[in-house]
Amino acid sequence: MRVLCVAEKPSIAKSISGILSGGQLNTRNSPNKYVKNYEFNYPQTNSRFVVTSVLGHLTTLEFPDQYRKWTSCDPIVLFDSQVLTSIPDDKKGIEKNLFNEAKNADMLMIWTDCDREGEHIGTEIESVCRRAKRNIQVKRARFSAIIAQQIHNAAQHPVDLDRRLADAVYARQVLDLKIGAAFTRFQTHALKPHIPAIQESGFLSYGPCQFPTLGFVVARYLDVRNFRPEPFWYIYLTVTRPSHSQQEDAETVFTWRRGHLFSEDEALVLFEKVLDNPTAKVTKVTKKETKKFKPLPLTTVELQKAGSRLLKLSPKKVLDVLSSRYLGELLSLCPQIAESLYQQGFLSYPRTETDQYDPKFDFMSLIEKQTADPAWGGFANSLQEGEFNAPRKGKNNDHAHPPIHPTAHAGNLTGDNKKVYEFITRRFLASCSKDAKGWETTIDIECGGEEFHTKGLRVLERNYLEVYPYDKWSDKELPDFTEGEEFQPSVCDLREGQTTSPSYLTEADLVTLMDKNGIGLFFLLSFFSVPCANVAELGTDATIAQHIETIVNREYVIEHYQGNTKHLIPSTLGIGLIEGYNSMTLDRNLSKPHQRRETERQLVQVCQGGKSKHDMIEENIEQYKNMYVIARREFDQVVGCIRRYLTAAGDNGGAGGDNANGGGANGGGGGGGGGVVVVVVVVVAMAVVVEVEVAEVEVLRLLGAVVVHPDPEALLQLLMIPMMIISVSDLPPDPPAPKPASRARKPRSTATTTKATTSTAKPNSRSTGSSSSSGGVQCQCNVPAKQLTITDDTASRGRPYWTCGNNNACNFWQWADRGQNSNVQTNAFASSSSSTSTAPPPPSASRQSAPEVQAEDVPMCNCNVPAVTRNVTKESVHKGRPFWTCGKDRTCDYFQWGDESPKTVPTKRTYSQTQTGTRDSTDDPAARNCTCNKPATRLTVHKEGANKGRQFWRCASDSCKFFEWDDEPGGGGNSRSGGSSGSGEQSCFNCGQSGHWASACPKPKGDSGSDSKRGRSFGSSASNFPQKGSGGADSTDECFKCGRTGHWASACPNPSQSSSFGSGSRTESYTSSSSSRGSKSTRGGRGSRGGRGRGGKTRASKTKSGFSAPIF
Repeated sequence: MRVLCVAEKPSIAKSISGILSGGQLNTRNSPNKYVKNYEFNYPQTNSRFVVTSVLGHLTTLEFPDQYRKWTSCDPIVLFDSQVLTSIPDDKKGIEKNLFNEAKNADMLMIWTDCDREGEHIGTEIESVCRRAKRNIQVKRARFSAIIAQQIHNAAQHPVDLDRRLADAVYARQVLDLKIGAAFTRFQTHALKPHIPAIQESGFLSYGPCQFPTLGFVVARYLDVRNFRPEPFWYIYLTVTRPSHSQQEDAETVFTWRRGHLFSEDEALVLFEKVLDNPTAKVTKVTKKETKKFKPLPLTTVELQKAGSRLLKLSPKKVLDVLSSRYLGELLSLCPQIAESLYQQGFLSYPRTETDQYDPKFDFMSLIEKQTADPAWGGFANSLQEGEFNAPRKGKNNDHAHPPIHPTAHAGNLTGDNKKVYEFITRRFLASCSKDAKGWETTIDIECGGEEFHTKGLRVLERNYLEVYPYDKWSDKELPDFTEGEEFQPSVCDLREGQTTSPSYLTEADLVTLMDKNGIGLFFLLSFFSVPCANVAELGTDATIAQHIETIVNREYVIEHYQGNTKHLIPSTLGIGLIEGYNSMTLDRNLSKPHQRRETERQLVQVCQGGKSKHDMIEENIEQYKNMYVIARREFDQVVGCIRRYLTAAGDNGGAGGDNANGGGANGGGGGGGGGVVVVVVVVVAMAVVVEVEVAEVEVLRLLGAVVVHPDPEALLQLLMIPMMIISVSDLPPDPPAPKPASRARKPRSTATTTKATTSTAKPNSRSTGSSSSSGGVQCQCNVPAKQLTITDDTASRGRPYWTCGNNNACNFWQWADRGQNSNVQTNAFASSSSSTSTAPPPPSASRQSAPEVQAEDVPMCNCNVPAVTRNVTKESVHKGRPFWTCGKDRTCDYFQWGDESPKTVPTKRTYSQTQTGTRDSTDDPAARNCTCNKPATRLTVHKEGANKGRQFWRCASDSCKFFEWDDEPGGGGNSRSGGSSGSGEQSCFNCGQSGHWASACPKPKGDSGSDSKRGRSFGSSASNFPQKGSGGADSTDECFKCGRTGHWASACPNPSQSSSFGSGSRTESYTSSSSSRGSKSTRGGRGSRGGRGRGGKTRASKTKSGFSAPIF
């Protein structure tokens, strides 16, 4: 008998040929260069075998020609359109090979992967072969691992194809194509006018699994952003005495049986009772044996979760290492891709939800193969010598494949392959071992009528923990306690805590949610299917891992790291889409998992024969068609939500003065906001958009950068390199800046005293460069501008621009290929679309010529000697510009531009300057002076938040960074009631030493030294309040660049590193003094400026199309 065997991938065909032939075979080429034909005799069945393969799916689904173009029809027509099955051109060679080989075959034996998707591929192969030979016999080989025993058994005992599984896969493909195409075309056309990023070639995909997956990410993001911590109180009790095995004293903490109370009064009453009767009595000592259970056999979902959490690999990456139909699909494009662990015969089939082994499973032969490994071979030997214990039985059995386990020893793997293989092997050996055993001691005590308890542990037998380091279980020693014993607690405090915010989703969290809610549940065993080009293009893949990858690739979700942990947060586009769909009047929300879960439940019915594929398709199409009609009618909700988020984040222009960051609206300058302004920093014709504190704008200018407050619409046109937006802090709001009447908006927050800030918009004092009568462009120096070309390796490489023709004396800059009447006034990087709009202020006065310096105008450098003037000679926008530098051979690194007036705050302050002050005429005894030695202004927080209504002091002229809460002891400036209320001299922002400021610091950036004053302790003492202007970072604050403590971003010694979310964001720490009542704790995470510390509100990087994380 001649048998044609067809595998799903060339590597599988080669492996099974080698096993069945014993190495005695002939190899022939096929019309496809990646597919070979292997021919040999198989005496066990007296047959002549020809083994070949396909490359994943052979066919694709598509619409008829009249519906293939996106503009060919109303998208709703696609729900009722016919769907055609065809073979793509790149698969024609495979089709021809099957057709030719089937002519001479008596039997077709399908060797595709044993899952639902493999069953459908089998029917595709059958269809081609029956065209060549109508009466060919069709059988199916079933196997779970590419090992000799299973391959021979499958070849000798083939079964029939399960056509119900193939029908279910076809039904899913049709639904995903029609639903995905209709919604994708509709929402792309509807949103294109509002999102510049997709105006040309982009599209906004919709997938019935993809959107519920995105919905989980958005829901968690909103949970985090909307979280408001709630204080609670608890009794903290400890005793210090030597433990059982240690001679040194150790502290034992007892947990209050009530946990905590949200009423301070109630907690205080109970605490007073404890203080009235402070003697503690041991009421019960319980000792018992305990176990830490070994892990269950490994399933695919658990592997994805463990891979993300323990191995730091994405779910898709983990599965790609194991086995991938997706890799098979791409083989024609990527022939160099390494063979997977499953294809090499190292692992069993990796797509399974079975977590229990068959009673007849041969464990010992598999354990024997691992005894040679130097890392876990000794443990495998111990299992053979009597330590073996049958694995635990889980609750799931798909009756198709056993749990994932190693089938052979692999000693030469490297990289991710080695990490994944090692985890699976250690998990298998651990499941064959015994549970860890320990001895647990529980101590119950009573003190003042309140109950407390503590637990100790002594590990007796580690067992499976010896080979499975991913689980932790360690000793916790307790002192000796006897029942009835009385003792005096070492510490008894009433402490305050806070409820903690949930964290953003990790990939492991998302896999858990998707599995729990049935997203991709039916096709959990089809992780690597790419059913057709049309479906793949729409993002309707059928795997949990690929759903996650899709929403990231579609720029709906941004991956961001906090240390080594990757979090998933929605982009402005992603959250706008989900909130828009959530606001519709749909019975089953398109962004929720309910409808998809119902669809997959019906697919299971098709698999079981309870429903036909035709009925299932018709029922679901009708449901989604009705939802489409409602979505189209109410799509303005989606448009409004997306525009709101894009505008607020500056991703798509729009009103800025009304948002939290205080950016000006439609060309207006930055107004009131959270102490943060959006500016464009231009250096050598390169624009970088950053968010900085108002007080730091002058620092940027001092360093020679051109700093402007952009119009949001012009902002999108100015980005020549990707955006980097970092929200530095969350300070109390600045007062709103005056705005033109036609642009006036009511600010979200106001202060009791209205005053202008450094971000206030002012009329531009410079012209924008006008064309001369001859058609040339002139700069502000009134000379012909010079045309240059961008040479840096950026998106604007080769683009011409105009610059100052007088050695960059005026900093004029303008694109040469943009009309002169463009909305973008290029020298200031601002636009004025209306005569009522005000342009942003220039970074400095006109620099047409250096100012004439009088003797008394010569500044003193930090060496207390007259500074000397020099000119910039380096090729840059500042070439020829004068500046002041140290007059003592640059000993002190003093620097100041020569064409700018001296700063309001001197680079060095004397002791008398910071200590001596004049009392304001006000009779307010609490009045304070700022560090400029001027009367400070008292304002009130109106912004919604924990500090609403709280008063604070700040510099009246914004000349310094002075800030103090009114209800906290003063420490930064001088009290107007006489004397010093805080620290003496101000200290350097960089090194923490007094006598100079950061701009003139003699130490390298980030060299804070051991005497830095930025660290602080927590407690009730007034000395523990932060000292204003003290330099480095708080002990609980992190640099938003590198995520490390001990400095702020302006002094970061690690500029190449980046931190996603600083620890100050949500983490709160508490301590308390040991007074009789216990003082209230000071909450960690606040910086010395009164707002949250730096790093507490860091923003995610933008996607490649410019979508950032939402800001509210």
